[in-house]
Amino acid sequence: MRRALVTLLSVLLAATALGASPARATPPPDPVIFVHGRNAGPGVWGAMRADFLRAGYPEDRLDAWSYDTGRSTNEVLAGEFAAHVDAVLARTGAAKADIVAHSLGSLPSRWYVAFGGGAAKVAHWASLAGPNHGTTVAYLCALWDQGCRDMTPGSYVLSRLNAGPETPGPVRYATWWSPCDEQIAPVSSTALAGAVNTRTAGCLKHNDLLTDAAVAQQVRAFLAG
Repeated sequence: MRRALVTLLSVLLAATALGASPARATPPPDPVIFVHGRNAGPGVWGAMRADFLRAGYPEDRLDAWSYDTGRSTNEVLAGEFAAHVDAVLARTGAAKADIVAHSLGSLPSRWYVAFGGGAAKVAHWASLAGPNHGTTVAYLCALWDQGCRDMTPGSYVLSRLNAGPETPGPVRYATWWSPCDEQIAPVSSTALAGAVNTRTAGCLKHNDLLTDAAVAQQVRAFLAG
């Protein structure tokens, strides 16, 4: 009798072991593509990139696009950005990417999502101090700079982007704006209908949104949602 009980126990333990599901590895996050603003470069993302790394993002999931900010949003830059996104997805094997843009970088990345096929390849789009409805400050350089012309209120680019739904497709949208932004006038320009629009804590200048720890944490939380 005792031998039979031992045998039965062994069989039950073996069956339990066979039926146990192996622990599943946590999938890596979607790659993040940072898009800088006018007269800037990928280096402006140093503080936010460091924040993402400390939070556990793998190095190879963080990317930054470099581009000529004086060129046309719709005719040139959106297409170049589309090719960059495709390259990042091919390199990482990810199905979708997240975009975090600052200032002017919001326009070519937003055009790509709206009109360049990006709605199927982007999970989250975040705009920090973006001139999403234009900024009157851009008139100061609009005579010689196409990027500035694209940022002026009522420009062709902004008229097209805001003619229909401001947040089209299945993409999740979010914006961050500061009441003390000296480059976006009016400061209400950044917010988009259908997006999660966040006023920054404190009085942040235009470029301060790039290095503010609270903004970085909020952006990470948004991308994780």
